[in-house]
Amino acid sequence: MDINEWWGLVERAREAAGDRADDRDPPDDPLPDALTDVLAALEPARIVDFAVTADEVTASACRWPLWNAAYVIEGGCGDDGFMDFRDGLVLLGREVFTRAVADPDSLAALPVVVRMSRGESGWIGYETLEGPVRRAYERTGGTADAFRTAVEAADRGRIRTGEPGGATWDPEDDGLTRRHLPRLAALFLE
Repeated sequence: MDINEWWGLVERAREAAGDRADDRDPPDDPLPDALTDVLAALEPARIVDFAVTADEVTASACRWPLWNAAYVIEGGCGDDGFMDFRDGLVLLGREVFTRAVADPDSLAALPVVVRMSRGESGWIGYETLEGPVRRAYERTGGTADAFRTAVEAADRGRIRTGEPGGATWDPEDDGLTRRHLPRLAALFLE
C-alpha cells in the first residue's frame, strides 16, 4: 500500500473521531472504532496491505531516542510498552509521528504529554493497531485466523531489524536525559 494512501486512511479515521482523536486514555476512545469503520470499507486484501504497512511504519519508529522519550513520558517503558507507544503515536497522525521520530523531544509540545507531566490523565499509547485492523477484516467476512495467515503471507520475506536504531543513553541518568531531551526533561524531571 502506498504510504500516502495509508496515512490518508489514518487521517480519515482521525477526522471521524473528531476532537477526541488524540486521547487514548478513556475507555470510550472513538478512534479505534473509527479506524475499523474506515478500513471495513476496503477489500480484504487492502486491509491486509494496511496491516503490513502499519508494521513497516511502526518499525520505522523503533529508535532508541524515541524509546527513551517514551521512558521519560511514561515513567518507564519496556518492549511491550514501546510497541504500544509506537502504535498510539501512529494514531496521532502523520505530522506528529514523523516529527517525533525525527525529534522525540517534540513530544513535549503535545497537550496529552503536558497533562501527563502534571499527573493528569492521558496516554499516547494504544494497545495494538492489529485489533481495529483485524476487526475490519472480520467485518468483510474473514476470520481472525485468516487475517493472521494473510498478513504473515504478505509479510513473508521482509527484513526486520532487531535492535532499535539511533544513539542511546540511560534514560534514568537525568543529566543525559536533560541533554538529549531538554523539553521533556523540563516537564518530567524535578
